[in-house]
Amino acid sequence: MNFRILAIDPGYEKMGVAILEKTSGKEVLLFSECFQTSRKNPHAERLRDLGKEIRRVIEEYNPTCLAIEKLFFTTNQKTAFQVAEARGVIIYEACSAGLSVVEFTPLQAKVAITGYGRGTKDQMKYMVEKLITVSKKIKEDDEYDAIALGLTYFATRNSYKNTNGTNVRINTKISSPK
Repeated sequence: MNFRILAIDPGYEKMGVAILEKTSGKEVLLFSECFQTSRKNPHAERLRDLGKEIRRVIEEYNPTCLAIEKLFFTTNQKTAFQVAEARGVIIYEACSAGLSVVEFTPLQAKVAITGYGRGTKDQMKYMVEKLITVSKKIKEDDEYDAIALGLTYFATRNSYKNTNGTNVRINTKISSPK
């Protein structure tokens, strides 16, 4: 059974997007990009553009689940609010398309990918390329982060609670420690 996931590192200026599929126990990267909005556009238009891109990717690749990074608090409240709004648009589009939603903290992704919660960006990039074939040159960390979130989804558990409280089941033999 194939299981396809949309993984997103949220942002309103740069948004990492990846589509991964698990086929016969192996993860395959089908698509990835770092989608960027124009700084010249008002924030509301940038959010609209993010929504359009998410909708396009969902329609093209037909994933069944969204893995998205949880927002962590930062000292810049304006940026935190804007990223939270972008997450809202992303989650809205995913739920509107019938996708289940699973959230991961940056710490969870680092532990799943590098084995260490304080892993560096370089360690994350190195391990992503060891865990899955990346057939193009990736320039932005956001794109690597999205791929890492997808791999985290496949590596952690057999069962998740999604945002509406129901269980999401995936077909994988990998399970996480309790």
